[in-house]
Amino acid sequence: MSDSPAPLADPHLVFDPGAGDGPKDVVILGSTGSIGTQAIDLVRRHPDRFRVTALSANGGRVALLAEQAHTLKVRTVAVAREDVVPALREALTAHYGAEPLPEILAGPDAATLLAGSDCHTVLNGITGSIGLAPTLAALEAGRTLALANKESLIVGGPLVKALAKPGQIIPVDSEHAALFQALAAGTRADVRKLVVTASGGPFRGRTKAELGDVTVEDALAHPTWAMGPVITINSATLVNKGLEVIEAHLLYDIPFDRIEVVVHPQSYVHSMVEFTDGSTIAQATPPDMRGPIAVGLGWPERVPDAAPAFDWSKAATWEFFPLDDEAFPSVNLARHVGRLAGTAPAVFNAANEECVEAFRSGALPFNGIMETVTRVVEEHGTPVAGTSLTVSDVLEAETWARARARELTGQTETAEARA
Repeated sequence: MSDSPAPLADPHLVFDPGAGDGPKDVVILGSTGSIGTQAIDLVRRHPDRFRVTALSANGGRVALLAEQAHTLKVRTVAVAREDVVPALREALTAHYGAEPLPEILAGPDAATLLAGSDCHTVLNGITGSIGLAPTLAALEAGRTLALANKESLIVGGPLVKALAKPGQIIPVDSEHAALFQALAAGTRADVRKLVVTASGGPFRGRTKAELGDVTVEDALAHPTWAMGPVITINSATLVNKGLEVIEAHLLYDIPFDRIEVVVHPQSYVHSMVEFTDGSTIAQATPPDMRGPIAVGLGWPERVPDAAPAFDWSKAATWEFFPLDDEAFPSVNLARHVGRLAGTAPAVFNAANEECVEAFRSGALPFNGIMETVTRVVEEHGTPVAGTSLTVSDVLEAETWARARARELTGQTETAEARA
């Protein structure tokens, strides 16, 4: 392992963008989403550590965005949707009154511009592959990147690896933040295996046959986490865990055959690292994303009271089960596309998003999601890979995968357009 490439995320390395004394200047991308709102809660409780200078959002919740901007006294606000600028300006005026309004950026490149702006840390909490361009911009500008946008790595892994400097990326996904912290307990050469935990979703314990007639409502009833519909269904199919396996491989440069998925219904242990001496280090907290966000923003320092801790005076049982690969083939398919690399993960991700929408609309049964994604991946053939991979290659592969998945499922509008 000592001769393999350096990992993207390494708890032993701290990237220094050259910030001075005082609170870290932070840009939050996706501020009105789940990650963004929890990050703002954390920042507001620790004004001595963090100062938000800019916010970006898609534009669907302009009232909340305006409230956030005024509360945090940001310099710049960005929205992807240009049509909501008048409503945003009106909402900002209602908060600011006679005070000068922050700068407003609008359009599909607005978040990318913010990602390269003057700050210490960029928190990328955008959902979807549209987060790739801001990720690349933050890395190129020399910012510390607190990465919650897993699609950046899934669809653009080689592009991200080509730009990232040692210690520049700190993962914010709960599983990868857990691995990041557990890896601090030993050297890279001591690592035998990464163990990524999965709640199992709402269908844990069911056979493939028993999943044949489950409904959308069944799939959205996650037993542990409150999330958006797409990621919740990805949790039901365990596609989210497949994506996390690819992400773990890219972040920590551990071969796929040494990354294991274990079902842990309680979602207390977020992931584990097994070392060569037989020791396993687990990172555990009650389910709450403010902990991983605090790691992303504060590392190498701990942020006091970032998230709740366990009450050890109460009895509790933690369970672990092997993954049923027949009922949930998504993890092995993800390993396959991860090994193919290049544009293959982008095809997997885009096809899955379309198939999830087809399932939600009633055009595809639950088991049909992975059956269709598998077919699209197979039809994609040999991916564009290696140093020749470009952003255009990724976007072209995604476009093809979405179109082919829509053909196979009878859809007429892309998942991106519906979002």
